[in-house]
Amino acid sequence: MRNRYSLLLLCLLLGLPALASAQPRVAVTPPMGWNSWDSFGYTITQSQFEREADYMHQHLQKYGWQYMVIDEGWFARYPQRQGIARKVQGYDISKHGLYIPAPNRFPKGLKAVADYVHSLGLKFGIHIVHGIPRSAVEKNLPIAGSRYTARQAANQSDVCAWNTDNYGIKDNAAGQAYYDSMLKLYASWGIDFLKVDCISRPYNKHEIEMIHRAILKTGRPIVLSLSPGPTPLKDGLHAEQHANMWRISNDMWDIWYKPANAPSFPQAVPRQFAVLASWVPFRGPGHWPDADMLPIGTLEPHPGWGKPRKSRLNHNEERTLVTLWSIAKSPLIMGGNLLMMDPYTLSLLDNPQVIAVDQHSFANHPVTQDQNGAVWEAGGDKGDYVALFNFENKPRFMSVSWGQSGLHGPHAVADLWSHQSLGVMKQIRVKVPPHGTRLLLIEQKRN
Repeated sequence: MRNRYSLLLLCLLLGLPALASAQPRVAVTPPMGWNSWDSFGYTITQSQFEREADYMHQHLQKYGWQYMVIDEGWFARYPQRQGIARKVQGYDISKHGLYIPAPNRFPKGLKAVADYVHSLGLKFGIHIVHGIPRSAVEKNLPIAGSRYTARQAANQSDVCAWNTDNYGIKDNAAGQAYYDSMLKLYASWGIDFLKVDCISRPYNKHEIEMIHRAILKTGRPIVLSLSPGPTPLKDGLHAEQHANMWRISNDMWDIWYKPANAPSFPQAVPRQFAVLASWVPFRGPGHWPDADMLPIGTLEPHPGWGKPRKSRLNHNEERTLVTLWSIAKSPLIMGGNLLMMDPYTLSLLDNPQVIAVDQHSFANHPVTQDQNGAVWEAGGDKGDYVALFNFENKPRFMSVSWGQSGLHGPHAVADLWSHQSLGVMKQIRVKVPPHGTRLLLIEQKRN
């Protein structure tokens, strides 16, 4: 790790852009926050969003939760209309071809929303789909601050497979000017987080680099999040040099079981174990493989997939999800409706010891994994963490010897979810509930 940062410093001194893009000012630890998609889909309004921010401020901010993100469609006046979105949903676009907030849903504008979020001590983010609106290209609108027009920037052969509203952006001066104008506008609103969709599968290197350069030009510390996945593992080095978090799977929803040959959308929780394990070499300060949002609690009133509901995951499965994300140091982005929070879901989000695993542990990696379960471990300031996961449909005892974990026993062991001491153990042997987990702190003897 020391060599990586020495190389980064050298590249900064030489003015090399690729590694300078690591942006050490942001995402030093995995970002934590809330995103509107899992509960509101396209439909959230200014008043609804601000009330969610109020809850975050009052109940979760003190534990490190800080980003409040409006997901897709904040520029659509009529987001629930069916049909070709850009023709029936009433998109608002500026005279320079940039999406701007729908005035009937965000009457004071997104700068006012950002100001409100910032007044609470929180940070504000938005979602975009990569590229330029088709209507901007049809009208050949001018690009702000440049001599270029939309048609010069647009790659009309590049259309997102699941959202046809935009064309892609060419790798040319006009394309860079377009992204520069976009980030200049959105930075002026006060964004701290930009989620860019339909850009990491297929992996779009030149647009990722252009967006990153545009962010740097703003001088504002903005987290760059790439979506959806799976981001190709072969592009991991590029992703960590140009983004702060990137999706490593398709959309992850509240599903536990899927047949092995089932499609990857929606992604099921157990499938994330192997995916997260494959990304171990690419996580570190400023760059985090993203296992997607936490679809837990209540997914209402208009979830981005499926009908309004309580999460299909049971309590054991929800705890497994949060534990895996934490021991693998994924960003923690809550998807459930904060205003419909139940006590159990809150207990998954306000446990400072579990949050410390996600934020401050190191050397995180899997020890074992098979069809019946998995074991992960990591280092920490107060000792070592061991997470045991039971994939079976019944409770069972799981064991880990000190040799497997690289330790020498006996050690005092504590359960971080139950806040209970398990005493001094010669080896780890604990009962794990079905589809459940135990997250343990192995206390180290300090000289």
